[in-house]
Amino acid sequence: MQKKKMSLIALVTTFLLAALDQLTKWLAVIYVKPQGSISLIKFGETQWVNLTYCENTGMSFSLLEGKQLLLTILPIIMIGVIEWYIFSGRVKGYAQLFSLAAVAGGGVGNLIDRIFLGYVVDFIDFKIINFAIFNFADICVVCGGIVFAILFILEDKMNENKEKSTETSKEQADEQP
Repeated sequence: MQKKKMSLIALVTTFLLAALDQLTKWLAVIYVKPQGSISLIKFGETQWVNLTYCENTGMSFSLLEGKQLLLTILPIIMIGVIEWYIFSGRVKGYAQLFSLAAVAGGGVGNLIDRIFLGYVVDFIDFKIINFAIFNFADICVVCGGIVFAILFILEDKMNENKEKSTETSKEQADEQP
């Protein structure tokens, strides 16, 4: 794959995901914030999924709450490392490219909130499992990170198998007269 083409695709994907995140947060501010919470999926009296407006000054599960400088610097570093990795031509395939762009896009989306609002807008609330309230950017970061990790592990295993296969072939060639 061409390095320039992949870099452009990564930048566009990162931008689009960050823009989509900002759009969903804007919609949450306009429609959810005035009501506080809107039941999205409900069976009988049991709420499964709500849209619940939340201003999070921490990270996942409100960890590091109030540590805005740290929570601004770390994503900048993370996004910088991802972009360096992409622009250096180390990306192997579109799946790896899109997974990294998703992590960067989510990071940019939440970073925009932190810089301009001082908190991150969260609104997706899985009531059925009593999970932390999160947003589209969080989905991008988590899913992109998981996919990248799986691809990285699979690539490592494939390289390991290639090496074993090459060693076996070499040993067989050495054994023949």
